[in-house]
Amino acid sequence: MGKRYIQYGSKSIKTVEHFVLFIIAIATIVAIGQEIFHIFKVGKVALADLLLLFIYLEVLAMVANYAESGKLPVRMPLYIAIVALARYLILDMKAMDDWRILAISISTLILASTVIVIRWGQLKLPYPKSEENL
Repeated sequence: MGKRYIQYGSKSIKTVEHFVLFIIAIATIVAIGQEIFHIFKVGKVALADLLLLFIYLEVLAMVANYAESGKLPVRMPLYIAIVALARYLILDMKAMDDWRILAISISTLILASTVIVIRWGQLKLPYPKSEENL
């Protein structure tokens, strides 16, 4: 029973995982198309539009990376969060009070510092090579 569960359960979970990744990719492509349609409809490209397209691009890259390697680098969602905070700050800065602007700026700085620390850790303290990677 245990061996069958591992064999079929693992395959079932992988199938669902790939199906959901496919749905995320399709939804992201649709969102990109909607944003491009919006840009043409308005007749101008704003910085907020470009940042939104960049967020969509990062989501697609994250899906592709996960589909290829089966691993999700922690840095990719952090990049998305940084761009999302920058977009939020750009769009609503005039309506925000000083404390909210400061909080968003500090949050962005913390996320950027986290990316640097993670990258430093990957370079200076790499995982030991497993037999699977050889």
